Amino acid sequence: MDALNDCSDPESLQSRLSQVRAISQSYCIAEGGSHGPDHTERVFTVALAMGKQLGADLLVLGTAALLHDVGRKEESLSKGRICHAQKGAEIARELLPALNFHKTEIEKVCHCIRSHRYRKGDPPSTLEAQILFDADKLDSIGAIGIGRAFLFAGQMGAKLHNPEMSPEESEAYSTEDTAYREFQVKMSRVKEQMLTVLGQKLATERHHFMETYFAQLHREIYGIEHRINQLG
Repeated sequence: MDALNDCSDPESLQSRLSQVRAISQSYCIAEGGSHGPDHTERVFTVALAMGKQLGADLLVLGTAALLHDVGRKEESLSKGRICHAQKGAEIARELLPALNFHKTEIEKVCHCIRSHRYRKGDPPSTLEAQILFDADKLDSIGAIGIGRAFLFAGQMGAKLHNPEMSPEESEAYSTEDTAYREFQVKMSRVKEQMLTVLGQKLATERHHFMETYFAQLHREIYGIEHRINQLG
């Protein structure tokens, strides 16, 4: 909660966000895996730190960060037919009145949640929405992103590494859906999608690490004989 320390009324903010967190965890535990409560907490921490630096509304931002994936289970059960961002905004709209959020706050939170998966049609148009978008994307890259990609690949029963197969030849949600495939298809492109200057800087750092990591992984699997000959 360090990101809350300099708020004008940190105790009140912390109390309100604690209520939201309790609700969020009940949804995220049900999903688990790479989108479990730990993912939500990391996005929350990054979003609040960025929001503090950039002068965002921390109540709106923190609430949206905690609730941004509450619709994820619906998307999983529907095998992608239901958009978790849209469903999450609908769930938040139902939940927040009972937590004494007024109409304007609810609309702002719902916009953040609905647009955090922005691909077309509803771009993040507020500072809070842009920060949440960036914070969520940052958790998909770097060392954390690699770890999450391997976690998901393990859930799919995928092999460790398959650089010999192009992404076009492999299928998502299959034994070929490796962490490296995720890097090729999604993770390598994230740094170009960031909406804030601060997010861009953080994403660039994490992108460089991913390139280094997968190059080393490839060497350890496919270049080990050459390396042994060098050392011998």
